[in-house]
Amino acid sequence: MSVTIYHNPRCMKSRQTLARLSEHGIEPEVVLYLDSPPNEKTIQSLLKKLGLKAEQLVRKKDHQALGLARPEDEAGWIAQMAANPKIIERPIVVVGNEARLGRPPESVDEILP
Repeated sequence: MSVTIYHNPRCMKSRQTLARLSEHGIEPEVVLYLDSPPNEKTIQSLLKKLGLKAEQLVRKKDHQALGLARPEDEAGWIAQMAANPKIIERPIVVVGNEARLGRPPESVDEILP
């Protein structure tokens, strides 16, 4: 089963989660989501796999720092994440139909093959 990590190499938790995958002998597909932002459909899929509402996947400090308005609904949050990937919480590890945030990095263990 393939493993994918939405990764930001400048983020300590993201680096720790990637190292944790490596410790488990897993070489995941690495998506540098700041360079290749996920589209709205991909974000919707990630939210479903994470079991989260869109607002829960937003980094509040980054959202505020960018001066973005607070969306009124899920679609608005998803559109903002697609347009401003910096506000997406990270890292996200996907295995099949499940995903986990690597905060803390150990939280991804429960979905690893």
